[in-house]
Amino acid sequence: MNEMTQRLEGLLASGKDSALMRCTLGKAYLDGDAPAVAHSHLQRATELDPGYSVAWKLLGRALLALDDASGARQAWSTGLVCAQEKGDAQVVKEIGVFLKRLDRQQAA
Repeated sequence: MNEMTQRLEGLLASGKDSALMRCTLGKAYLDGDAPAVAHSHLQRATELDPGYSVAWKLLGRALLALDDASGARQAWSTGLVCAQEKGDAQVVKEIGVFLKRLDRQQAA
């Protein structure tokens, strides 16, 4: 666990919580090869802010890392709608790539 992750975990333990904090923690744990821990933080981020497309994108990555392809597809589909509604073209593009890769993997 790096210093930033420890600081954020400390803030969380002190009672502070937000979708952004959870998303940041989730990404840190995902990057640190801890998808189960990432999943719990990213799931909470989407509960705190159901329109947070980046959290949905990362949640899909965590689910895929946990071998839950259908869960990943569902998270990415939700995130895609959120990103389209907000006009977040970058997230729309990234999720589109993830979904295409998933389609190819499942077709193989």
